[in-house]
Amino acid sequence: MSTETLTKTPVPEPAAAPPRVNAPRRGRRSRKASLASHAVLIVASLVALFPIAWLVFLSLGPDKDDYLHPSRILDTATLSNYTFVLGQTNFLKWLGNTLIVSLGTTVIGVLVAATSGYAVSRMRFPGYKKFMWVLLVTQMFPVAVLMVPMYVILSDLGLIDTYAGLIVVYLTTAVPYCAWLMKGYFDTIPLEIDEAGRVDGLSPFGTFFRLILPLARPGLAVAAFYTMITAWSEVAFATTFMLDDQKYTLAVGLQSFISEHDAQRQYMAATAVLIAVPISAVFYLVQKNLVTGLTAGGTKG
Repeated sequence: MSTETLTKTPVPEPAAAPPRVNAPRRGRRSRKASLASHAVLIVASLVALFPIAWLVFLSLGPDKDDYLHPSRILDTATLSNYTFVLGQTNFLKWLGNTLIVSLGTTVIGVLVAATSGYAVSRMRFPGYKKFMWVLLVTQMFPVAVLMVPMYVILSDLGLIDTYAGLIVVYLTTAVPYCAWLMKGYFDTIPLEIDEAGRVDGLSPFGTFFRLILPLARPGLAVAAFYTMITAWSEVAFATTFMLDDQKYTLAVGLQSFISEHDAQRQYMAATAVLIAVPISAVFYLVQKNLVTGLTAGGTKG
């Protein structure tokens, strides 16, 4: 028996697979994208914080011209500007006046805006859509156009140089925006809650105050914060309608450091820092509700 030698053709070995690159999972950014976004956020934060840090730095300079030579402040930094503002000016009086006007505007403005927004969100009375558009139109007029007619109206009512007159003026600015804000937030609250209140025997006002308002706290926080800022930092109306220096608000009192031939910038800087402290504290207290209220109010209606 003869043996045949079989020639086997060599089988090529499989090529080595290329190294596997781990692709980023869905929802996760690559390292480069993460570094880039963090770099942008850091730069944006520095840009936002620089004016505040610069203002605080200038408030430590003892001379009114230190802003021209900021390097001097490092060797002569002092808190004497704050001592002068708190002890030698009417700052505390201005603070009290501002609190009266701001809190009055906030309480009345939020109440009116909340009831208006709830009425338009839930009730279909004749002209309810036109009512909201009228509120929106009032925001289109600049301060310079409104100044003269408002002055005439307040003068006829005897409200010039009064807290009540200034509060009424600020309400004309705050209520329209806050009414739109609250209407959008009330649209996100289910109608079943109103129906449950009626089944339990609550009146429309009882349903609103006992069921709806507790659920609308984030929206109320946004409206209250916006209203308070409007009254806290406004200058044009307060300068025009408040004539007695004992009734100045903080923003108007800040202008007392500027005369025709001089500007005490070191005292202005210290006063500006002191003005920002209370409103910053309020923002810190309500910051959680601010984000929730702004996002929820923009999802519907």
